Amino acid sequence: MAPAADRQGYWGPTTSTLDWCEENYAVTWYMAEFWNTVSNLIMIIPPIFGAIQSVRDGLEKRYIAAYLALTVVGMGSWCFHMTLKYEMQLLDELPMIYSSCIFVYCMFECFKTKNSVNYHLLFTLVLFSLIVTTVYLKVKEPVFHQVMYGMLVFTLVLRSIYIVTWVYPWLRGLGYTSLGVFLLGFLLWNVDNIFCDSLRNFRKKVPPIVGVTTQFHAWWHILTGLGSYLHILFSIYTRTLYLRYRPKVKFLFGIWPMILIEPLRKH
Repeated sequence: MAPAADRQGYWGPTTSTLDWCEENYAVTWYMAEFWNTVSNLIMIIPPIFGAIQSVRDGLEKRYIAAYLALTVVGMGSWCFHMTLKYEMQLLDELPMIYSSCIFVYCMFECFKTKNSVNYHLLFTLVLFSLIVTTVYLKVKEPVFHQVMYGMLVFTLVLRSIYIVTWVYPWLRGLGYTSLGVFLLGFLLWNVDNIFCDSLRNFRKKVPPIVGVTTQFHAWWHILTGLGSYLHILFSIYTRTLYLRYRPKVKFLFGIWPMILIEPLRKH
């Protein structure tokens, strides 16, 4: 974590329980952590287009919610890293729990009849979210949040492995790419935390353009944002295959993956 002594800027003293390794207000007076802030764009813009495409394809509302939840996480993280205020930290961390619960619901309902609702699972996930929120607001311990979030991610990993092992083995590429990208982001998140002092000293000795590449918390945003987006694609691909549609992964501008759904022609 970052040292307590850092530059002051537009948003005043830090009130969040976490302050990351990026030097505060080093780039602009208006953003506490510039690179950690703008790196959230990958979680804000692409999922909006994904939600729009889901509406056009007539997908179930839970997939639209999954995309929009990822956008909310990105917006919350933007506000948190821009201000380093406790209220904005909650706007980042709590939606991480809520969005993951939506992802879990989507993954465990992918082999059900169309437009069905699993009220038991829905109640369980809502209850889990409420308990985590209540406890976290009281204890204000980041490790508690990280463990609860980790439990949800682990559940998604197990479910994904089950699907690519026993149901749709040909989706291993998409499933494992999503997981691998996310885990790489998690690795860099830990590097940023553990070696913060060394990273800060290194940045003082190299040109700024080189130092930017060592902003590993920003890389965490980019990689986990991409990993989460790919997970939604994997979830939609699994669901639409089960519903006997013909999903295809297309690359927007030859770079950004999207899923297009074609209804199965009736003979």
